[in-house]
Amino acid sequence: MKFIAHIETCFDTKFGVPRQAGIVETPGRIVFEPEYRVADAVRGLEGFDYIWLIWQFSKAVRDDWSATVRPPRLGGNERMGVFATRSPFRPNAIGLSSVRLVKVDFDKELGPVIYISGADLMDGTPIYDIKPYLPYTDAHPDARSGFATQPADQLLQVSYAEGLLDLLPSHLQQALIEVLAHDPRPQYHNDPDRIYGMAFAGHEVKFIVNGCQLKILAIE
Repeated sequence: MKFIAHIETCFDTKFGVPRQAGIVETPGRIVFEPEYRVADAVRGLEGFDYIWLIWQFSKAVRDDWSATVRPPRLGGNERMGVFATRSPFRPNAIGLSSVRLVKVDFDKELGPVIYISGADLMDGTPIYDIKPYLPYTDAHPDARSGFATQPADQLLQVSYAEGLLDLLPSHLQQALIEVLAHDPRPQYHNDPDRIYGMAFAGHEVKFIVNGCQLKILAIE
């Protein structure tokens, strides 16, 4: 299998990446490898609202594997079969994400560039394939969800000093708030005195969490 592209996102590290695609409107763009910078390869793609990305957990590639993992949804304390989870630690480090297609642009040097929203991938993640999302066959709203029955935990209330977010580009400020509201910490962390640091769009975001309140301390 060959990588056909890579994605550019706000997330330089694993910490802070949304736990699922689409829960936060985080922007991203897909840049094809030189061999695949062909306009005809994306002909008709703009007729779809969502696309599937098949990609590699490039920071989780390893030779061994475990039959069970500890899902964050269960607090990291209970084991489930690896094939009953979306853990990156799999026999084949392959990820699957459904993201919203914003637009397809054409660049003189990069060829077709796909802009998306709802990314749950680290910056630089290699892409194996792109496929259109078909709601009449891909959506199953009445399906059971196993141990992941709730769409999200209670959102945190995010506060910050006036003008602090101005250090970020305006189109990323709301995305940061949404990422933090979904609580990027491991679910077993509950230390109100701990200062966390999260890489976001080339900045280091420092914050603390006390109960359901998250306060941004600094953006460096």
